[in-house]
Amino acid sequence: MLKKILSISGRPGLFKLVSQAKGALIVEDLASGKRTLAYSHDKVTSLGDIAMYTESGEEPLYKVLESVKQKENGAEASVSPKADKDTLRNYFAEVLPNFDRERVYPNDISKLISWYNLLVKSGITDFAVEEEKKAE
Repeated sequence: MLKKILSISGRPGLFKLVSQAKGALIVEDLASGKRTLAYSHDKVTSLGDIAMYTESGEEPLYKVLESVKQKENGAEASVSPKADKDTLRNYFAEVLPNFDRERVYPNDISKLISWYNLLVKSGITDFAVEEEKKAE
């Protein structure tokens, strides 16, 4: 499911890929449900392609989101994305204990929490990537 959820640089929130048009993607804002276009010059990143740095490499975002979901029992995050940096780091240490403290910044953790909350509010709680499901 995360392959079709997109982050567009310069635009707040997350977007669901609806379709493709000539030279653009048709996307739907998860928060408002409004459809808009993402053009070829926009920096579009699929959540399925994002990973967080750990001391032993990288952890795919879907696994990190699953860890947050388990910690919160499927509810929204218990910490605010606007919390101070020490609170964010302590929370993230509970979710991903071996995260790289030098390369994962508080604003990365804040963005992750914001995305997680937005996905849960939108009813998207199945974070596994399709290829991973097929392998099981």
